[in-house]
Amino acid sequence: MNEIKALFDTIYTAWADNDADAFAEVYREDATVTMPGVFHQGRAAIHAHMKAGFAGPLRGSRGIDEPQDTRILGNTAVVVSKAGIIMAGETEVPAERERRATWVLSKEDGRWLVAAYSNTPA
Repeated sequence: MNEIKALFDTIYTAWADNDADAFAEVYREDATVTMPGVFHQGRAAIHAHMKAGFAGPLRGSRGIDEPQDTRILGNTAVVVSKAGIIMAGETEVPAERERRATWVLSKEDGRWLVAAYSNTPA
């Protein structure tokens, strides 16, 4: 579980630093991201989306994830979390932006990577 926590720490440190390279590095090359109205396939697409976000509307924001359930199934893990984005100047996620996220992680060469991410309004 500490390795999975470390993965989330890496993701949200990269977010706080507006670092799309470090953010995308922990996604598999063939990872998918699905959110309301959004589908990204592949690390390059995820990188491009976050780079644009960090340069614009996400600048100064913080992403949060509070794991509610973690199941490790061999070299795969499923994490369900309470998630959201705290925009610049905010102190908490407004109720209308709260999300429930599902992460599918894959352990490869001794480290956890994101294989798929999806979220839906809470």
